[in-house]
Amino acid sequence: MAVFLRRYLAPGWGPEGIVDWDAKCHYSEQVNERIMYVQLKTGHGTDKGPSWISRVRFSETWRTAYFQGRTLHRVTGTSHANFDSNFYDVDSGEEYWLSGPKRDRTDGRYSSQQPMVEEDAREAYEAFLAGAPLPGRENG
Repeated sequence: MAVFLRRYLAPGWGPEGIVDWDAKCHYSEQVNERIMYVQLKTGHGTDKGPSWISRVRFSETWRTAYFQGRTLHRVTGTSHANFDSNFYDVDSGEEYWLSGPKRDRTDGRYSSQQPMVEEDAREAYEAFLAGAPLPGRENG
């Protein structure tokens, strides 16, 4: 219903006067969770920043990601447009690249640098490398 209201009602209209639908979704609420490749882009050369395989939570709209206590918003429009990042930290402005991990471990586009695998994602990631689907992606 929220997606319908956001698409078909004028901005600022909606139940209880809510304008920012993504603000309704907080880290502690039930949200979409995925094992993701995450790389910090700000302050580092192309694909030279630190990277992780981590559990990342997403808002219902997939426009907001929650990673290591950070709130990341998807890059949209031209205000944050950048070929090298697709999310930015709302507090620090740091830019990140988020994508699904690759079985052949070629996650960095121009680098062979391997990401750090976080403990809470290790078991699912290793199963993925062995051929299992990622959690939440069992049907594609």
